[in-house]
Amino acid sequence: MKFNIIDRENWFRKEYFEHYLQQQTTFSITNEINITVLMKNLKKKNYKLYPAFIFMVTKIVNSRREFRTSFNQQGDLGYWSEILPSYTIFDKKTCTFSSIWSPNISRFSEFHSQYEEDVEEYNGTGSLFPKTPIPDNNIPISMIPWSSFTAFNLNINNGGDFLLPIITGGKYSQIKDKWFLPVSLQIHHAVCDGYHASVFMNDLQRFADDSADWL
Repeated sequence: MKFNIIDRENWFRKEYFEHYLQQQTTFSITNEINITVLMKNLKKKNYKLYPAFIFMVTKIVNSRREFRTSFNQQGDLGYWSEILPSYTIFDKKTCTFSSIWSPNISRFSEFHSQYEEDVEEYNGTGSLFPKTPIPDNNIPISMIPWSSFTAFNLNINNGGDFLLPIITGGKYSQIKDKWFLPVSLQIHHAVCDGYHASVFMNDLQRFADDSADWL
């Protein structure tokens, strides 16, 4: 992984960044993604929805620098050359969860296999972070499959310096012959605007609609 330092003084976003970082302004947007085509394609190949969701989100985040912009451990501002997914898995025995990560793999079939291997190895450990070391270049992804929602907000209170996106999915629902998945995106206004949030949601819908191309 490579962390590319941003020259803050000559950065086109300098005024926006400093203003919203000082205000510690974050915002969230929730959308219902039509996953009708995606569900049909997943069923054909006996794939699961959650790893497909993680895969799509990871591809979108890696496609735009704004979603990879962050502070490193030394406090430098920059952007990662690659982002890895860090996602939650549920332990049915204790009703708790663990957060694990998987590599960013370009082929979904290979990612799905890696996902299943990681879940089998690390689920039920009783640990919040069983897979170590945790890479710095990761984004938090989770799903709440027991309940749908029209809005969701998750805040990381670390002085307003967490700049990477936070993505949460909910329980999908059926309306007539179509299936919809609620997805919430939490982002820091210092590095992303409403435009970037819209790009994320539109790309996610496109990935779901074009799922036959990558499944």
